[in-house]
Amino acid sequence: MIGRLHGTLLAKRVPVLLLDVQGVGYELEAPMTTFYELPAVGAAVTLHTHLVVRDDAHLLYGFATEAERSLFRSLLKVSGVGAKLALTILSGISVDGFVRCVQNNDSASLTRLPGIGKKTAERLVLEMRDRLADWHAPPAITLEGKTTVADGTPAPVADAISALVALGYKPQEASRMVHALEVADLGSEQIIRRALQSVVKT
Repeated sequence: MIGRLHGTLLAKRVPVLLLDVQGVGYELEAPMTTFYELPAVGAAVTLHTHLVVRDDAHLLYGFATEAERSLFRSLLKVSGVGAKLALTILSGISVDGFVRCVQNNDSASLTRLPGIGKKTAERLVLEMRDRLADWHAPPAITLEGKTTVADGTPAPVADAISALVALGYKPQEASRMVHALEVADLGSEQIIRRALQSVVKT
């Protein structure tokens, strides 16, 4: 099991990032909460990781904090929740926010996340309640010019919309979320953060 990686950040494009560790390039998927904390490309970074082994692939997931990885692993134990949906949950709501939803039986807030209907939200609250009853978040670790695309859309806006689609939102919904914001002079990750915050305010 690969539990932690330290190296140079080579590339980041939601939800995938590339990390160079002593000449080996590791491709990881990460939630938006981790992307918010990443340094600039070329800088050193340390990530907590979780490896999923399937018949057709070995998939590596990276997290800025132990708390995120711990919640990710707990979510994978819930019936019907796979790695993709777990990443979507972590991207759309903070760890503390999710814990509050579960402890307060607030399934309604969880249904605002893409891919989570009423039944899934209720199952999450039910199955996660005991696991999170005495939740104490592990300590966090510290992570060490504008252009436009062809149709005239600012690149950060286009990137943000693409990232939201990758997280499970429909293209029209992602576009509406982004264009409802004041995005002047914001980077793509800031736009994504605000768009997600507008959906789940927890």
